[in-house]
Amino acid sequence: MKELVDNKSQYTDWSNRNDIKSQLKMHLVILLYENGYPSEWNDEVFNIVMEQAENFKENIY
Repeated sequence: MKELVDNKSQYTDWSNRNDIKSQLKMHLVILLYENGYPSEWNDEVFNIVMEQAENFKENIY
């Protein structure tokens, strides 16, 4: 997941660009789903993961 977030957030304005954020969210959903998480589909889980990814990249430096 970290590699995916790092790859998609390499652009300085990634958090302001809806196209990049949409791609990141889509790839995160696919990655999580392929690995069996969550066991039942829940959009809230994916929203929380996306928020954590954004917070991680904003606070890493």
